[in-house]
Amino acid sequence: MDILEHPNPALKQTALDVDPSCDSELPRLVKAMAHAMHEAPGVGLAATQVGVQKRVIVFDVDDGVVALCNPVIVDRSAETEVEDEGCLSLPGITVPVERAYSCVCEALDLKGEPLRLEAEGFVARVLQHETDHLDGVLIIDRAEPAERRAAMRRYRELGESR
Repeated sequence: MDILEHPNPALKQTALDVDPSCDSELPRLVKAMAHAMHEAPGVGLAATQVGVQKRVIVFDVDDGVVALCNPVIVDRSAETEVEDEGCLSLPGITVPVERAYSCVCEALDLKGEPLRLEAEGFVARVLQHETDHLDGVLIIDRAEPAERRAAMRRYRELGESR
């Protein structure tokens, strides 16, 4: 399973909701996504990054792989922080991105059971980053204009050297 890279148009599409109780392909998709994420290596991956327009993300932040279907950030803290973020679809670059320090994410598990995750710090950042992907939003879309231009210049230079 290949991870799509910018400027692939699939990365800008909005993913469609899934019904885990009816989609027998989801466990296989999640397993393949987790493998691709670990091989990259990364800590999170959205289905849109592998060309599958389903609202599914996986992430692994020390506690093993977590798969979420139809994740929605339902609450964000007023407190924010700016940190450099990288992305498997923009390899080799990072940009400062402002995110809520904590968030609440509601989703379904692979059996269709509702989940509610209350996260802060790095995990909250990963959830916000991956759910952004499902809406066609990349880290460069969240960067300040000057940072975006500099990141895209670096990205093009890296692409020319590959």
